[in-house]
Amino acid sequence: MSQQPDTLTLAARRLAAERPLKHRRLLEAADLVAANRFGEAESALSEHLSKRGDDVDALALLARALVRQGRKREAIAVLERVAQLAPDFAVARFNLANLLAQTNRFDAALAELDAVLGLDPDNALFLQLKASILETTGESAASLAICRRLADENPNRAECFVSLGHALRALGRKDEAVAAYRNAIALVPQSGLAWWSLANMKTARFGSAEIDLMRRQLARGDLAVEDRLHLQFALGKAYEDAREFDKSFEQYAKANATTRLRIDYDPGTLGAGVAANKRIFTREFFASREGQGCPAPDPIFVLGRPRSGSTLIEQILSSHSAIEGTAELPYITAMAARLEGREGSSYSASYLDVLARLSADELKRLGEEFMDATRVHRKQGRPFFIDKKPGNFPHVGLIHLILPNAKIVDARRHPAACGLSMFKHYSSKGRLRLSELGLFYRDYVALMAHFDAVLPGRVHRVIYEEMVADPEREVRRLLGHLGLPFEESCLRFYETERTVLTPSSEQVRRPISGEAVDYWKNYEPHLQPLIRSLGSVFDEYPRVPAELR
Repeated sequence: MSQQPDTLTLAARRLAAERPLKHRRLLEAADLVAANRFGEAESALSEHLSKRGDDVDALALLARALVRQGRKREAIAVLERVAQLAPDFAVARFNLANLLAQTNRFDAALAELDAVLGLDPDNALFLQLKASILETTGESAASLAICRRLADENPNRAECFVSLGHALRALGRKDEAVAAYRNAIALVPQSGLAWWSLANMKTARFGSAEIDLMRRQLARGDLAVEDRLHLQFALGKAYEDAREFDKSFEQYAKANATTRLRIDYDPGTLGAGVAANKRIFTREFFASREGQGCPAPDPIFVLGRPRSGSTLIEQILSSHSAIEGTAELPYITAMAARLEGREGSSYSASYLDVLARLSADELKRLGEEFMDATRVHRKQGRPFFIDKKPGNFPHVGLIHLILPNAKIVDARRHPAACGLSMFKHYSSKGRLRLSELGLFYRDYVALMAHFDAVLPGRVHRVIYEEMVADPEREVRRLLGHLGLPFEESCLRFYETERTVLTPSSEQVRRPISGEAVDYWKNYEPHLQPLIRSLGSVFDEYPRVPAELR
């Protein structure tokens, strides 16, 4: 007997069958889009729309061409017009919801999804996207309910069990999460994402049979690149747990070599950014803008390099009665990109000259924009909230100008430990080489030293090793910087129940341990490119070398 299509397949078929193109010009334009001939497609569609401006099929096709070119904001405007003209055009409104979510307009995305779910309440694709957005905005219980439903309805879909595992993990239900990931592996043994999700639980351990199964999957000739990458990171973790560090590093190195090919990275970019920050952001510059920006004191930015203890700091602070933890919020990097005239997010400094020319009113509006955008993430009504995005560190100047009363915390960890930890973790955006990680860390230290000089006391630094050695002292110092009284619950942070979406979700649900402090030394023979590129930063940590001040 043939297997019945699952609900995701049926949903995709329904959307594909909706409003098939019939007009010859539109069929020709669709072929041009498929062939990546976007200029010709836009010309043809513009000509058609000049005569039939309300043709929603042509507008939806134009939006598709714009998205393929990365012009998401323009596509959103087109699809919003489609939604007005044809409220029952479900696939167009679903695409609109997707774009709104990708551009961080989560409330609007949920509103669109609710609209299309009104047209098709059981559409699994609509529900899948809604679950993802709800998790992002901190509605983890609601997200879990949808993920569980989709897994129940699609028992042969490994991806549904991976999503279920993610939702369970975020809520701290680790045993159930492990079971969901193992279910996905049983369904699709070559699913690299399922294997890596299980390995990334940190507390899960692989037996010899599972290691053999991973090896067999990696030996397959038909294994997709993405599955291979995930499996290599997972097998590296399995060997690491078995203390076979040479074998472990071999897998990590192979995976990182492939992910490095995904990015066009210039090692001089951040160094140029440091120079631009030093040129623009002087003491005199900031003094001339004192009192400008949005005065809201609510945000606490926890930033730095990834894998430096920022999740631990977030969990400690979220255990205080006055502070709410949210997530790694995308708004500051997206704002920087917009000032630069680009879409997405930005870590470069080419927008700084634009920022330096903004008026007091414009700076205030940007701060208010941030406060408005983050409202969807705040559920508890507490006076302060955390934006724990490590990648905000290149934008300290922007943060200070638009939110002068916000607090900034720099999470810092030994550069070898930090670099190794990043090297061991899969990233969909690619990973730097070990030598590049070292140079990047040096530039990060130099940039933060500059802000220490021109904005004395503005940034509070938490040294991970010092937090581990004396938690109460460091927590008291941290809360003192925030102007908040000490609360004993901050030392029992592992008892705090909240959603944690980052890779450190299991560690922060246990008491502080020093086991990770010198763990990098197990890999020291393999880390020489990192150590050499760090130079004096490695030798003098946690002090800042004189040449970087």
